[in-house]
Amino acid sequence: MKILARWFLLAAALLLVANLYPGVTVQSFGTALIAALVLGLLNTLVRPLLVLLTLPVTLLTLGLFLFVINALMFWAAASVLDGFRVAGFGAALIGSVIYSLCGMVIDAAVEQLFGRSAP
Repeated sequence: MKILARWFLLAAALLLVANLYPGVTVQSFGTALIAALVLGLLNTLVRPLLVLLTLPVTLLTLGLFLFVINALMFWAAASVLDGFRVAGFGAALIGSVIYSLCGMVIDAAVEQLFGRSAP
């Protein structure tokens, strides 16, 4: 139940990003659900590899390169899906920052609502 609530809230956050920033467009809530799923899969499977491969650059930029990696994941999800569009890399960067901030708020709210799971 916790995972479903988080998924639906992240899809709603994606719609919020599309409403707040004109460089990101999402066609419908169904598209947002699929996009949230694809973003989650990319962040789980591809992002750790990219972080590892770009570790020297990340250290040189004091972690700021992680914003670029997040934007690339956002942009990759948009390029794979129909109905989810990002105008360019700058839009992906701004959209990913807004989406990440929403995600942090959602994670805190879901943890408060459902509590921590036992390991």
